[in-house]
Amino acid sequence: MIQSERLVFRKIVDRDFEAIAKIMRDEGVQRVWEHYFSDDDVREWIHRRKKGYENNGIDYLLAINKLSLEVVGQIGLLKENIEGEEIWGIGYILMSRYYGNGYATEGAKAMVDYAFNTLKIPKIICDIRPMNKSSIAVAKRIGMVETGMFVKNYRGVEMPHLIFALNRN
Repeated sequence: MIQSERLVFRKIVDRDFEAIAKIMRDEGVQRVWEHYFSDDDVREWIHRRKKGYENNGIDYLLAINKLSLEVVGQIGLLKENIEGEEIWGIGYILMSRYYGNGYATEGAKAMVDYAFNTLKIPKIICDIRPMNKSSIAVAKRIGMVETGMFVKNYRGVEMPHLIFALNRN
C-alpha cells in the first residue's frame, strides 16, 4: 500500500462509483477536461483504471485522508502514450474543495518515490493543460522541468498539453 504523511492510496473498485463521479463532476475537473462526466463516462473511467491495474499493476488510485477518511481525489502512476512513445506518468485529480492543502504535491511525491524506488522507472512525466496553473505548480514543486508539448485529441477536441519530466538520477 502506498501512503504519504496524510494520505493513503488504494485501487479504485466498482463500489467507488459515487466517489469517482463526485471527483470527475467537480467544476474544477470539468473545466480542465471540458465536459461533464455522465454515469457511463464514470463507469468507463473506473473500467480503465481496473485495466491499468491488470496491465501495469498501478493506475490512478483513490487518495484518502488518513484522519478524516474523506476521499480528496485520485493520484497515481499510469502508462501514457505521447506521440507514439509509451512512458510512465503521474496523474493527480483533486476535488476543488481540497485545492491549496498540499495534497496533490504530497501525493505526487509519494508516486515519484514509488516509481523510482519500487518500480525502478528511469523517467516519469506529467502532461498538463497550459491553463492548469495549479497542476503546473505541483509538477515544478516535485522537481519536474518542462520538456516540450504535444496535442492530445480527446473526444474530438484538440487539447494542447505541456510535458514535464523528472529523471530518477
